[in-house]
Amino acid sequence: MFGGHTSHYQFDPYALSVVAGGASVLDQPKLHIHNPQEADAFLKSYGFDLSNQEHQERLWYFHRRAVVLLTEKLKFSLEEIPEQIHRPDKLVDLRNLLIWASQTNETDLQRWSCALLRCLHVFIHSESDLFSFFSEEIQKQILFPFENCVVQEDRLYLRSYKKEGPGQVELHKFQTKPFKTSSSTVIKLLAKPDAVAMKVFDKVGVRFITNSIFDSFQVIRFLVEENLISFPHIMPDQSSNNMYPVTEFLKVCEKLEKKHGPLHKIESEKIDRLLKKQLEISSSGFLNIFRKENPFSSIDFRYIKFITRKLIRISQGQNKEFSFFYPFEVQIMDRSAFDQMQTGDSKHEEYKNRQVEAARKRIFG
Repeated sequence: MFGGHTSHYQFDPYALSVVAGGASVLDQPKLHIHNPQEADAFLKSYGFDLSNQEHQERLWYFHRRAVVLLTEKLKFSLEEIPEQIHRPDKLVDLRNLLIWASQTNETDLQRWSCALLRCLHVFIHSESDLFSFFSEEIQKQILFPFENCVVQEDRLYLRSYKKEGPGQVELHKFQTKPFKTSSSTVIKLLAKPDAVAMKVFDKVGVRFITNSIFDSFQVIRFLVEENLISFPHIMPDQSSNNMYPVTEFLKVCEKLEKKHGPLHKIESEKIDRLLKKQLEISSSGFLNIFRKENPFSSIDFRYIKFITRKLIRISQGQNKEFSFFYPFEVQIMDRSAFDQMQTGDSKHEEYKNRQVEAARKRIFG
């Protein structure tokens, strides 16, 4: 395809399946590049000009990262990988990877060239976004407002720092999610067929662990009323709530207000018992619970999760400002869900192991 076709009816099936067939480039068995000239043209279209020393050094950097990922994170031994692939002095020319990946016969050289190129591709995309350049400012502007409202006294509270604001909510724990390293992001992108770097929305995030289901919904109310989140910025297709359906929760709150009045407070644990009872008698309650599909996460892990966005403003001096929206994740769960997450099938280590195994399989098509 890159060197011209010899037939009016000849098409590159791999490029065509990506462009018009909805397939991922990571799932293609080979490329269609046969010489250095075609490789140069392909790389320029991709975004790199090998005649530019800086571009070439950047690609060699990603080559090193990809080799480390294969050996340290995905647990392949260096002996498994052909020396022409992992040693720069044997590879010499990065274009060889593209040419070897296009070989008709499946050989170790062809398979490992494809595997390394898949890792390179995902590294390049995951380290060429806004977070790579403005990570410190992004984290500061997103996380500081949340941290400013979490107060440790005799217990942990979510409390307004203003003189007048929404009532406080007792928390069991509050966590800021450490931002995903490049290796973590790459493994995630390799493991999930529908994932692309632009859709990694959880590099930054916060997690609230409450003492009850009712308190979890109080946290949402606090975040909205205190303007810690702007709910119009939430991305609806990224939300999950398999903790408790909103419709049934509002029904119970309406009953309690009618019976006790709007200002009478009942212990959250007692309200939780009423919530569970409501779900038992509801004919449609479970239909309103939803969970964004994640094949690596236990279905027993119950929480509320959403992705929202923050308008980040970067000062450029002389009263100039560069601004952009950046996504972050908010997780809310009760104590029982958090305790369950620490053990059994929901354990984070098991989750990561499932991702690694899927990534290992996928890099070889």
